[in-house]
Amino acid sequence: MSDKPRTLLIIEDDPALQKQMRWAFDAFETVVADDRESALAQLRRHEPAVVTMDLGLPPAPDDVTEGFRLLGEILALAPDTRVIVLTGQHDRENAVRAVGMGAYDFFAKPFEPELLTLTIERAFRLYDLQLENVRLKAQQGSALAGLLTRDPMMLKVCRTVEKVASASVTVALLGESGTGKEVLARGLHALSPRAKERFVAINCAAIPETLLESELFGYEKGAFTGAVKQTPGKIETANKGTLFLDEIGDLPMPLQAKLLRFLQERVVERIGGREEIPVNVRVVCATHRDLKAQIQAGAFREDLYYRLAEIVIDIPPLREREGDAMLLAHAFVQRFAKENGRGSLHLAEDALAAIEAHPWPGNVRELENCLKRAVIMADENRITADDLGLASAEEELEHLNLRHVRDEAERRAVVRALARTNGNIVKAAEVLGISRPSLYDLMNRFGLKKES
Repeated sequence: MSDKPRTLLIIEDDPALQKQMRWAFDAFETVVADDRESALAQLRRHEPAVVTMDLGLPPAPDDVTEGFRLLGEILALAPDTRVIVLTGQHDRENAVRAVGMGAYDFFAKPFEPELLTLTIERAFRLYDLQLENVRLKAQQGSALAGLLTRDPMMLKVCRTVEKVASASVTVALLGESGTGKEVLARGLHALSPRAKERFVAINCAAIPETLLESELFGYEKGAFTGAVKQTPGKIETANKGTLFLDEIGDLPMPLQAKLLRFLQERVVERIGGREEIPVNVRVVCATHRDLKAQIQAGAFREDLYYRLAEIVIDIPPLREREGDAMLLAHAFVQRFAKENGRGSLHLAEDALAAIEAHPWPGNVRELENCLKRAVIMADENRITADDLGLASAEEELEHLNLRHVRDEAERRAVVRALARTNGNIVKAAEVLGISRPSLYDLMNRFGLKKES
């Protein structure tokens, strides 16, 4: 838990009630504000963990416009702050609206100080737990933290990465563009004994052929026009660490021969140099191309393929990863909403259906860009299919197919329900029409982990 004093910001324009609240909540370090501007000033100065606020604020205390404007600004400036809204006795509509915007809870006036104190205490505990969770995640630093999946094939890929990371073998990551090849390559490095050394990446398709050789192998001073100093290449720079050769399928044939010699001899010669420089490096490569087809077409050396592909990991495209599109979509919405100060955003039903129906030819990268744009473009606190720029798709009913075994049908239903509800066990159980214990039993049976 945090050792920092627990600061409570009280936003109330009635001086008598303000004084009463300071007295009632003297267990906290209280600061007060009586209008929107002073509240924002106190928020920036004290960074309170919890805020109580009246929706009726000057210049029109009988109107909630100023209060809702302030609530939105608080949630944008400090999204982790817990806001407890105080409303009129019969003002349930505005209370529900406030919670929908992202307020933690609401209380009707006049309130019982003891009950409100309990709610404030609970809000502080939740805030502290959230900070502790962030700290523990940072401490843990999972090597595959950037990869979010529930799909069995993708989970198998992750287990393979964890197994081969410590072995001194060359790994080839094969998959379509945008499937997460570099995330896995960095995971291989982070889980290996070379984790404290450098991870050096080079995209073989992004550099012109005339420059790629000098980028990979380096050059001596005077080796060609413009070579004004001795420059080590990427291979040499990665010594003792990991070299990631992205889009290896686009490597020109002359450089394939030179790379093969390096992999066999583990020495490099800079352009214009005669000295053989030994390099101890772990090589990981990736490509979206079919290397075996390229070998048949004479565009890729077979001997180089077998040097690079000591371990081959095939990464499934997003369209084949059950439930992952929606799982990732929920995560991207939360991340980009926070980055763009959009407060509480969620995906509407037509957006969920459109995401599920879209084939995602650009895979996770396409999905990420689509959600980033949608978060910016959404007019309300929900994202629609129009915001995504995708065609709306009607939900299709699951058709009973007697050729499929019951277990497979149940597993698919559980995966879809968990994805649609963003891992919420209670909601997923309701969608499936079963109890929570029954859902936990099914998840255990199918090897599906509950998201933390």
